[in-house]
Amino acid sequence: MAPKKAKKKAAEGNSNVFSMFEQAQIQEFKEAFTIMDQNRDGVIDKNDLRDTYAALGRVNVGNEELDEMVKGAPGPINFTIFLTMFGEKLKGTDPEETILNAFKIFDPEGTGILKGEDIKLHLMSQADKFTENEVNDMFQNFPLDVAGNLDYKNLCYVITHGEDKEDKE
Repeated sequence: MAPKKAKKKAAEGNSNVFSMFEQAQIQEFKEAFTIMDQNRDGVIDKNDLRDTYAALGRVNVGNEELDEMVKGAPGPINFTIFLTMFGEKLKGTDPEETILNAFKIFDPEGTGILKGEDIKLHLMSQADKFTENEVNDMFQNFPLDVAGNLDYKNLCYVITHGEDKEDKE
């Protein structure tokens, strides 16, 4: 009977946070964690976050904002907690195909791009209406191309995979 128990325990072990991601994704998260763990103690704390922001050019981050970030974790932010937090954020995300299909409604030719002004109008006037600030934030985080178009296929990839697929090539 012991071998069956061992098999069952191994099967349950696959339901951990590491099984939520592909190996390449885990490696990317590990690299990000290492960059953020400025003092290399294996835990991201408030000082690490402050130093990370400073390295990115933002030096005026308030203690309240940093406390809020650290408070979002169930304990000290080691790599497993870090990965778990990303898993929880991504858990509510629709599959890439579902998001793509929503955008394709506005792209009957299947070009993969939409006019920025058109998508802004739709987002601000349909269903759960976005505010102009929310749409502008989206465009700031995912800029339109020089012609004012949104590459929604790439946006969907970024939403579901967390990186720009053009950067992978």
